[in-house]
Amino acid sequence: MNKFLLLFFLPLSLFAHLNIAVSYPYIGALTKTIGGDHIETVVLAKGNWDPHFIIPRPSLISKVRNADALIMNGGQLEIGWLPPLLNRAGNPKIEPNAKTFLNLSHHIGLINKPSNVDRSGGDIHPEGNPHFHLSPQNILLLANTIKDFLISIDTEHKAVYEKNHSEFLSMWNQKMKLWSEKMANKKGLKVIQFHDNLAYFNNAYGLVNIGTIEPLPGIPPSSKHTIEMIELIKKENPCCILHDVYHSTKTAEFISEKTGIKVVLMPHDIEALENINDLGSLFDHLTSAIK
Repeated sequence: MNKFLLLFFLPLSLFAHLNIAVSYPYIGALTKTIGGDHIETVVLAKGNWDPHFIIPRPSLISKVRNADALIMNGGQLEIGWLPPLLNRAGNPKIEPNAKTFLNLSHHIGLINKPSNVDRSGGDIHPEGNPHFHLSPQNILLLANTIKDFLISIDTEHKAVYEKNHSEFLSMWNQKMKLWSEKMANKKGLKVIQFHDNLAYFNNAYGLVNIGTIEPLPGIPPSSKHTIEMIELIKKENPCCILHDVYHSTKTAEFISEKTGIKVVLMPHDIEALENINDLGSLFDHLTSAIK
């Protein structure tokens, strides 16, 4: 047979990569680690952006329009920006009812689910706290979920995905032991946050969040609430203010000046800070930041 005809009849999967769009960098890293050479990931949001508020730019529309699959965080974290992209892209492969669509929050037990949902509570997440990837234990669950998803849409490379997943599992379990040892003497420490995006991290290592600089989720701190936080800190003596990288630290620095409490930047995703280039370095930083 003519070699050009032979090439024509060979399966497309031997040549093509799965083009998978993901909402955040941590999802991209997990997906690429398990998918290896058989997939390409397109990350829609940058790691130093506020994950709640992403501008649905035209450039993002073309990325999801050409995707073979989509993996999102879920828990309504993307509620303000991803649906408009999906509507304008018109790609049936990334619709919520498609086989090639994955909502990770459906495979995790979310915490802090509110009993009531209305605007008086601020920008609350009715399904629970969506920042579940900041628990190292949840990373194992997410890796397994992504492995099963890749196999379901590309059974031909099942053995590759299972091998890559197994190697990641072994590496991650070793890392978790080191992080647990590093955080062992911090169990019970009281902390303040700007926004409660570290709820799963705090639970994993026994840190106790006693308040947030935001009076309500998504609501800027008022003078009254700031004074209340200063009084709370003087009374409870927390170790530090754990602050995200995408909100201004102005109020936290003011509180620090009045109380002597330290402000600690806590990255939430890969590339949130310059030295955070993978999931391992993200948790290396988080577990080293609190002194």
